[in-house]
Amino acid sequence: MNKMILLAGPCSMESEDVCFETAEALLDLCKYYPLDFYFKTSFDKANRTALSSYRGLGLEKGLEILADVKAKFGCRIVTDIHEPWQAKLAAQVADIIQIPAFLCRQTDLLSAAAKTGKIVNVKKAQFLAPWDMANVVKKIEDSGSSSIMLCERGTVFGYNNLVVDMISIPQMKSLGYPVIFDATHSVQKPGGNGSCSGGDSEYAPCLARCALAAGADGLFVETHPDPSSALCDGPNMVPLFEMKDLVKNSLAVFDLTKEM
Repeated sequence: MNKMILLAGPCSMESEDVCFETAEALLDLCKYYPLDFYFKTSFDKANRTALSSYRGLGLEKGLEILADVKAKFGCRIVTDIHEPWQAKLAAQVADIIQIPAFLCRQTDLLSAAAKTGKIVNVKKAQFLAPWDMANVVKKIEDSGSSSIMLCERGTVFGYNNLVVDMISIPQMKSLGYPVIFDATHSVQKPGGNGSCSGGDSEYAPCLARCALAAGADGLFVETHPDPSSALCDGPNMVPLFEMKDLVKNSLAVFDLTKEM
């Protein structure tokens, strides 16, 4: 039986200490639960609501810390890029190159990520239908890669709101690649707090279980030791101490679906 994929960690990189604390706690879960785990955080969040919003520690320092996490804990890494030139640099550390939802149609970005030889995890844009991801997949394949994951993260549903159509998961799976469900950005309220995004993290575990029941191969979950003090996306991040219950309950659903 395939393990449930888990891409998890803080939204935007704040410090080495937060990364180390989060990675250690998540890896501890792997001792008790069968997970295909990748530690996730972003060295830069280029699509923040306001110019003054916190973005991260930057490419050079961010990749240095990700390399330290990898060396200290032995875990695999996933991080996102926003420009084609970043792909080769990120690939020196990352095992998965992630393409943000707003950028999933950017041909040069997709091609650069594909040419690294790493797995490319593409988040479906909030404005795309799931079947439109076929064009995204073809761009990556035509750039020489078949190491692809697709990620559902909700669809625009009126102002400052998202809705998740669970049918999108089997529809994207029909393209022949694993589908990951982003449980935390799916409960985001984009720009909902005026100068920053809001969210309802309490619903993330419920949506995670629903997505796995619909056939998702794994979860993307942003988590933080103290989301209330997080510098980015705190309202939709799952508190680190709640990850054990989320993983345990999600795995129960995942295991049931694999037996069907």
